[in-house]
Amino acid sequence: MPNAKALVQILLPALFLFGCVPARKYEESQAKLAEMKANEASALTKAEQATASLAELTAQHEALEAQMHKLQADTAKLGTEHREFVRKYDKLNELNNELLDKYAKLMDGDRSENRKLLTDLETVRLNLMGKEDSLAGLGRSLAEREAKLAELQAELSKKDQAMKGIKERVSKALVGFEGKGLTVQQREGKIYVSLENKLLFPSGSTVVDQQGRDALQKLAKAIENEKDLNILVEGHTDTDKVLPGASYKDNWDLSVMRATSVVRILQEGTRLDPKRVTAGGRGEYIPLDPNDKAKNRRIEIILAPDLRELYDLVKD
Repeated sequence: MPNAKALVQILLPALFLFGCVPARKYEESQAKLAEMKANEASALTKAEQATASLAELTAQHEALEAQMHKLQADTAKLGTEHREFVRKYDKLNELNNELLDKYAKLMDGDRSENRKLLTDLETVRLNLMGKEDSLAGLGRSLAEREAKLAELQAELSKKDQAMKGIKERVSKALVGFEGKGLTVQQREGKIYVSLENKLLFPSGSTVVDQQGRDALQKLAKAIENEKDLNILVEGHTDTDKVLPGASYKDNWDLSVMRATSVVRILQEGTRLDPKRVTAGGRGEYIPLDPNDKAKNRRIEIILAPDLRELYDLVKD
């Protein structure tokens, strides 16, 4: 038998050879396993990508279906509208043909009737032109009247202010006679100076006493420079009848005589224009107080602005 050393030398390479073969197979198996795992991971990734793509395609498909349904509805609506449009167009075309037919018949009809229609139309046109001219003239007239009205209102306001100034001046001139039967009032654009007979005349007389003369002369001086002022002197009596033997016939006569006496005194020593002064008698018929005869026996001097310029404005 071979010795032990030789046996070892023979067996050692064989053992080494047998030990190497399983190690290589193991490494190959591990490599294949890793490759399989990598392939599996890649397959999973592709599967996930495919799933995502499928979801996106599904959403796109649903959106396209919705658009398709909307287009179908719009198409149906447009079809209905188109059919309605065609129907109306046909109706209009039919009406147009009728009008053309009537027009052709009218043109072929009685020429005299056409001439009459044209004459009537021309008459209407001329009437309308005349009315337009009238309206234009009316507009101009209205504008002119409005301008005159504004001018009239301005003049009235001016005269009213002037009368207020005259009233203040008259009141100031006659202040010493207050409480003695004299009043000064402004009404309706006029100034009323009322003097009771006790301030002017003795009972039953037409002659003004000295106190009355003083009042009347002060009044005259206060207004003598007013060139645009009209002065009306009115005599008023009570209801007592005139006694027999008097120098006047009745209350009418008495009221006039007292008014003229006042007018004469107003003109004494003043520059009052006699053309602007009027004397008048009102008798017993315009009493201030039916129960107070003393108040009814009076002279009223009415100062009024000259309104002739305003009348001219209105008249024009």
